[in-house]
Amino acid sequence: MTGASTGMGAATARELARRGFHVLAGVRRDSDGDKLRAANIEPVILDITEPDHIAALVARVDADPRGRALRALVNNAGIPGAGPVELVPVDEWRRLFEVNVFGHIAVTQALLPALVRSRGRVVNITSMSGKLSMAGYGPYAGSKFAMEAVSDALRNELAPTGVRVVVVEPGGVKTEMAGHGSSGLQRLDERMTEDQRSRYGGLMRALPSHIAAFTKAGVTSDVAARKIARAVTDPKPRTRYTIGTTAAFLVRAARVLPDRVLDRLTTADLRKHYPAGDERTPAGHRA
Repeated sequence: MTGASTGMGAATARELARRGFHVLAGVRRDSDGDKLRAANIEPVILDITEPDHIAALVARVDADPRGRALRALVNNAGIPGAGPVELVPVDEWRRLFEVNVFGHIAVTQALLPALVRSRGRVVNITSMSGKLSMAGYGPYAGSKFAMEAVSDALRNELAPTGVRVVVVEPGGVKTEMAGHGSSGLQRLDERMTEDQRSRYGGLMRALPSHIAAFTKAGVTSDVAARKIARAVTDPKPRTRYTIGTTAAFLVRAARVLPDRVLDRLTTADLRKHYPAGDERTPAGHRA
C-alpha cells in the first residue's frame, strides 16, 4: 500500500498485517519504516511521483521470495490543499494532482499485470470531498473528484479480468494531514492583495478553524483502517465504502439534493467559523 508512513495508512498496514497479509508498506523515509516494521509488515521506500521507486516496487512484487501473488493495491498516499481557487498558485495545483492523482495512476498502471494474474483488487482512498466540494476546498476536492472518475473507468475496464476496483471515501479522520493543510493557508494569507482580502479574508480565517473542528469530530485512524481492510477483504465488495457518519450523510445528500441546497448546507457549516462581525458567506451573500 502507498502512504503508510503515519496516520490512517500506518493503521491500515497494521490492520492488514494482523489479518494475515504480508504488507509492502510504502513510506517516504527510513525512519518511518523503522517505526512501522513488524511481523507481516515490510516497509519500502516509495514516493509515488518517482518512477524509479515505482519500478523498484514492481521488481519486488515480481520477485517475491516466497512466490506470493499480489492480492491488493491500496492507493492511500496523498497531500492536502486548501484555499480559494483564485489564490492557490497553479504550481501548487499541479503538485497536488501529481501526488493525489497522477502518482496513483502510475502505481496502478505498473502493478496491474500482477493484479490481473492474481485477480486481485485495487482500493482507492478518495474522500467525501470527491463527491461534493465547498468554498476553500477546491484544490483538494478537485483531485479527489478526479480519482473518483478514474476509479469508475478502471472498475468497468477491469471487470472482465476479475480485478475489483473499490473506492473508500473517508470523512474526518484524526490524522496529521489536517495540520499540514492549515499551514499552507498561512502562506496564502500572506500573499493576498487588498482586493483579494476583501473577497476572501473571512473565508481564509474560517478555514483553519473549520478544518480543525472537522478533524476533531472525525473517527480514529484505527476505525478508518478497519473499514479499509473490509474493502480489501470482503468477498463481494461494494463499489464504494464511506468512513464516518458525516461522510455517509453528505455523500448520500450529494446524490439527491439540488446544488443550491447543498451550497446552503456547506456554507452554513463554514459560516459558524467566520470571525465575529464578518457574516459574509463564501458566495458573497450575507447571513
